[in-house]
Amino acid sequence: MTLERRHVFGGLFIVAGVAAAFLLRSVLGTVFFSVTVAYVLWPLRQALVHRGRSLRVASGLATAAAFLAASLVLLPLAVVVYLRYDSLVALVRSLPDEVVVELFGMVYRVTLAELVPVVLGFLRTLAGFVAVATPVLLVKVTLFVFVVYSLLVHGEDARRAVLALVPTSYQGVAGAMNRRVRETLFAIYVLQAATAAGTFALALPVFLLLGYEPFVTLATVAAILQFIPILGPSFLLAGLAAYHLLVGEVTQAILVVGGGGAVVAWLPDVLIRPRLARQTADIPGSLYFVGFFGGALTLGAVGVVAGPLVVGLFVETASLLSTELHPESVEDGE
Repeated sequence: MTLERRHVFGGLFIVAGVAAAFLLRSVLGTVFFSVTVAYVLWPLRQALVHRGRSLRVASGLATAAAFLAASLVLLPLAVVVYLRYDSLVALVRSLPDEVVVELFGMVYRVTLAELVPVVLGFLRTLAGFVAVATPVLLVKVTLFVFVVYSLLVHGEDARRAVLALVPTSYQGVAGAMNRRVRETLFAIYVLQAATAAGTFALALPVFLLLGYEPFVTLATVAAILQFIPILGPSFLLAGLAAYHLLVGEVTQAILVVGGGGAVVAWLPDVLIRPRLARQTADIPGSLYFVGFFGGALTLGAVGVVAGPLVVGLFVETASLLSTELHPESVEDGE
């Protein structure tokens, strides 16, 4: 039986893709991020084209928006690390050598003298790594911009090529998977970014009222931590509360956990997420959590996006399988 020409070309496409992935594996993570960002920017590119912009101008504007959004996320963190490195070292050095805790009539002594040098060594190593990695990061940012722009310009050709390989009877399945990918990436990028921006706005007055001098720094860190599911800014608040307990400031620790937790960690989810929930993937929070950390531990930075995306595709596949095996339940639901 002679193979159809589209299957032959599809096989060649897969082989060429695997070869390219192998040869370009050092920048594969950057290419992956570029593909997912271009996927999210596709509606923006289409809207600009419909408003009369040329294809290249629309793709350029959408790429510029992606670059600006990425800069707003990464640049503040780099500035915080650079400007507040000495303050962070001084904060670690200010920890007492020993903490005495009295509980149920028993006295416990916790020694921190050996922990401080370890933390300081980690901070020095991190600073050195950032300094060495900066030139490579600039190259990858340039590659990111070029790949996103190219995908937005030539996206229609890639879409037609992929759909041509899908048999007609499975076009609906391809459409469902495409929708799930779009919604999952929207949840990862757009929803998290909007929640992070809201967190920054709410955290500024909270940290100022709590008496922290670097309140802008703490608000920036809280906003960036919103990209970590479930934990989010609670991780920062817990660290601040633990520090205050170690130095004997119990009242301040309670204020940080109570007031800060309510406004910084809880309120953004109440104000922002429900308004964008309709456009996000319907993934249980526990599965999203597993996908985020499982992907991060397995693949590093790429896994932050790849993990939840794979979980989203798994959920969609399970839904399609259930519909295929029990079509009568779908009809009853309608």
